[in-house]
Amino acid sequence: MDKKKKDLIFNISVFIIFIGLVYFLLIPNGSSQTSEEVAKCIGENSIVYVQVGCSHCVDQEEMFGNNSALLNKIDCFYELDRCQDIDGTPTWKIKGKLYVGVQSIKKLQELTGC
Repeated sequence: MDKKKKDLIFNISVFIIFIGLVYFLLIPNGSSQTSEEVAKCIGENSIVYVQVGCSHCVDQEEMFGNNSALLNKIDCFYELDRCQDIDGTPTWKIKGKLYVGVQSIKKLQELTGC
């Protein structure tokens, strides 16, 4: 095999490996959203306090993908009177306890029993 063919094969191999690494780094769990069943259960067993303009709230909702609509949300920008005990957003209220900050889906499942 001549040098040009070897170089071409090497470059293609490096490119394929690079694409594979990028894919696995960007999609670590192989899934970009939580199932409808899990989102519905979490939504029925919790309240999440969010606020317009909160980047961490967006991060939290993106974990649920299209199923974020199934969450029981209170937007503290519009419903300030319902957020008197909330120091920051996102905050989850589960079984009477407050959990401030972005929570993993696994943690939310443990806390809600989903």
